[in-house]
Amino acid sequence: MKTYHIPNTELDVSRLAYGTWHLGGEWNNTPPTDEIKALAVRMINAAVDSGITHIDLADIYTKGKSDSVVGHALAQSPGLRDKLVLQAKAGIVLGDDPNPGDPGRYDFSYEHLVGAVEGTLQRLGTDRVDLLALHRPDALMEPEEVARAFDHLHSSGKVRYFGLSNHNVGQMVLLKKYVDQPLVLNQLELNLLHHYLISDGLVANTTDAPYTGSVETLDYCRMHDMMVQAWSPVAGGAIFNPPADAADNVKAVAAEITTIAQSHSTTPEAIAVAWLLRHPAGIQPIIGTQSDKRLAQTVPADDVELSRVEWYRLLAAARGAGVP
Repeated sequence: MKTYHIPNTELDVSRLAYGTWHLGGEWNNTPPTDEIKALAVRMINAAVDSGITHIDLADIYTKGKSDSVVGHALAQSPGLRDKLVLQAKAGIVLGDDPNPGDPGRYDFSYEHLVGAVEGTLQRLGTDRVDLLALHRPDALMEPEEVARAFDHLHSSGKVRYFGLSNHNVGQMVLLKKYVDQPLVLNQLELNLLHHYLISDGLVANTTDAPYTGSVETLDYCRMHDMMVQAWSPVAGGAIFNPPADAADNVKAVAAEITTIAQSHSTTPEAIAVAWLLRHPAGIQPIIGTQSDKRLAQTVPADDVELSRVEWYRLLAAARGAGVP
């Protein structure tokens, strides 16, 4: 698999990353079963065998169990951890934690960020993660506390590099003012049905284009050497075989994907992901499947080079309109 170099780091990573969102099973406090552990071993090995070297995690995924089953998979293959780039995320607190009725919320306090990373390391059975991303913006963020947490995590060797997830330009600029470490990535929702980070730039200065806060996010990341990662790159599979009552643009995207896949002798999954790879921002899709078959259908995206015509045909189908 082709690779990307993450600017301002020593890391070279596969163009596709593997995401562990649901890998730990149910989102409850029941320990993962032997079947779930075996699935994690199979999926991590399948990802590695396909050329993927970058694993995306978060402390809240299946309430910590995704970390645990990845740790189990790493323990089965001595030496595997050092071949992988492990990326953690922290900053979200789920509802009812720690007390029933407590709201879901965000927490960028020093204590929470440090504790979240230490919990992830314990569950993974490793002494460091290569990357840590702040998961979603915290409205009560005090950037000085984030800077203090980053300094501690970096100086103690627990985190090598830092980034963000779901942050806009203003939020990135604010954090950059306070933290000493470079912010090396931003993980964002990007796919053919959630194309706004891309299409907003096309409709700038048109009368019917509402400001969404996402304008210039991609350009900012490119100008400041931040890797752009795409979560949910195939829109949860909604763009394949849509039901009869699906929206017109969803049906149009599915039809275009099928046609283009046939012309490239590849799979619809590969075309949907290749659409992201074709963008000059160097977007890294995060593949979050629990099916080794679906993973195998997606990995060929690395070998697909969409033409400009094909890329814009897919965008027009997704938007339900051509470019202005």
